Amino acid sequence: MAGNFELQGRHGKSRVRVSRVWRRPAAAGGDIIVEWNVAVSVVSDCLPSYTSSDNSAIVATDSIKNTVYVKAKECTEVVSMEEFAVILGRHFTSLYPQVSEATVTIVERPWERVVVDGKPHSHGFKVGVEKHSTEVIVKKSGSLLINSGIQGYSLLKTTQSGFEGFVTDRYRLLPDTRERIVATEVTAWWRYPFEHVSQLPSKPFCFTQRYQDVKKVLSDTFFGPPDVGVYSPSVQNTLYLMAKEVLTRFPDISSIQLRMPNLHFLPVNLGSKENPLVKFADDVYLPTDEPHGTIEATLSRPMSKL
Repeated sequence: MAGNFELQGRHGKSRVRVSRVWRRPAAAGGDIIVEWNVAVSVVSDCLPSYTSSDNSAIVATDSIKNTVYVKAKECTEVVSMEEFAVILGRHFTSLYPQVSEATVTIVERPWERVVVDGKPHSHGFKVGVEKHSTEVIVKKSGSLLINSGIQGYSLLKTTQSGFEGFVTDRYRLLPDTRERIVATEVTAWWRYPFEHVSQLPSKPFCFTQRYQDVKKVLSDTFFGPPDVGVYSPSVQNTLYLMAKEVLTRFPDISSIQLRMPNLHFLPVNLGSKENPLVKFADDVYLPTDEPHGTIEATLSRPMSKL
C-alpha cells in the first residue's frame, strides 16, 4: 500500500536486439544465426522507489539489457527462443530476491538459409517474411507459461472460396457468390502445456521444429490438396479447421488463437452498362486491405484457457 492507495508496478527493458551465431562445419549443416528482439518485464518488491527516493531495490534496466547479451553468450549450444526466454525468466526470478515474476517476449527476424546451385549454403542467409514470436512468464515459485506464435503469415488462393448465406439486410451490398479470391495475414498464438519449470522435458523440446510444424499445418489446411484445393464457405470455417488440425496433430499444444483479417480483392468493372470499358470476368481485381474484415477465435482443449 502507498498511503491510502494500492500501487502495482513493473519495469524492464524493451527492444533489446541480440544476434547469436553458432559456428558449425558445412558437413554438420553450416552456421546457425538468430536475430531476436527481446523485451523483459519484471515484477519486484521495490515500492519505495515509487513513493520515495529509495532506489536500492530496483534492478537497473541497464542490468536487464546486459543480461540478455551475457546469457546469449553462455548458450554455447543452439537454443530456441522459447528456451532462451525461460533461461532469462529463471535468471531474474532466482538471482534477485525482490523479483517475483518475469515476462520475456521475443520476436525473431526470420533469417533463412539460402540455396545456391541446389545446395544449402553453409553460411549464407536471406531475410524471410513471417515472424516467429514467443511470450514466456516465469514466477519465483517456478510457475511457467509459454505462448508461441507467428506474425505476418500471408496466405491467398485465387478460387475455391465463397460468400453466401450471410445475413441479408438493407446494409449488405455484396451479392452471394461461390467464386472469389480469399486472402489473409494470419496471426497465431498457441500455448504449450508446461505449467512449471519442473515439467520441461529433460531432453530439450524442439520449440523451433514445432513452430515449423504448426506453420505447415496452417498452410496445408488453408489451401487443401495441391491439385484440387478445398472449398472455403467462410473465413470463419477455414479458421476453425486450421485451429482444429493443429490441436489434432500436436498434443503438446493445449490451445491456439487465430486472427485472420479478410483482405479483399474487389472485382473491377469500369464504365456503364451501355458502354463497359472493362467488364469483370473473374480476372481483374483491386487489392485492398482497408477496410478489411476481422475474424478471430480461440480453440482450446477441455480445461485449457489461452
